[in-house]
Amino acid sequence: LLPRDPDGSAEKLAARLCKITGKRIAVIITDTFGRPWRLGLTNVAIGASGLPVLLDLRGTCDRDGKPLTATVLAVADELGAAAGLLMGKAEGTPAVLIRGYRFKPASEKAARIVRPASEDLFR
Repeated sequence: LLPRDPDGSAEKLAARLCKITGKRIAVIITDTFGRPWRLGLTNVAIGASGLPVLLDLRGTCDRDGKPLTATVLAVADELGAAAGLLMGKAEGTPAVLIRGYRFKPASEKAARIVRPASEDLFR
């Protein structure tokens, strides 16, 4: 069952983990997602707390000096998908600890990732 408020659940879990460990720990809650035009399933973030869910690289340059004009990374989705590979789908592993990803703490919500209806081709 999915939480009624995934972002709120992520925030509560992050606060509890901070209380237990004394450390700020970002939390991503995921669900399995089918993608248009692609076979296979992946995990996407449905809840998040403590990290930027999107990383806007527009206005920066790639390694060849070419400006990025459309690149906005779905960080929470990508980390959630990586965690999904480690959790598996039927193994019953409910959590993965990801280390080494560097980010500035943020209070963004996974709801921010959802494309507005005016830009959605599938609604």
